[in-house]
Amino acid sequence: MALDDDIRILGTVGLFESFTPEQLRLLAFGAERLVLRAGRELFREGQSADCAYIIVTGTITLFHEGDEGRVTIRPVGPGAILGEMALIAQTTRLTGAVADVETEVIRISRSIFRRILEEYPEVAAALHAHISRNLVELIGQIEQVAPRLANRD
Repeated sequence: MALDDDIRILGTVGLFESFTPEQLRLLAFGAERLVLRAGRELFREGQSADCAYIIVTGTITLFHEGDEGRVTIRPVGPGAILGEMALIAQTTRLTGAVADVETEVIRISRSIFRRILEEYPEVAAALHAHISRNLVELIGQIEQVAPRLANRD
């Protein structure tokens, strides 16, 4: 696919919503496309994470490794971003991820993302706002399920 296609796809991802076309172009230029065959793992739970992936086509299932084997968390499809925290912090993968069907992803490294943040401080401010919104949403979701979890005793 062409660079313009990658720019268009990246522009639909919430984390990059405040990026200008020029910033998206820089991000896309430094990104890498990967094609995964059905059944291939994208990453393993507990692995060191130094990049994020955006699903272009196909489906990825997120899972945990349990005592009884894999426990499916949920499938994700085109437009989903996996591992966004790895773009800004050293972390490990909280889940495993495997391609359900042939799947194409865009890989964005932490080093490329940090270069953009350094070059464009306004992107860092927008990123802060995005993360804050996500945390507020997460807290709201936890508050909704907390009563059900408390009643399990």
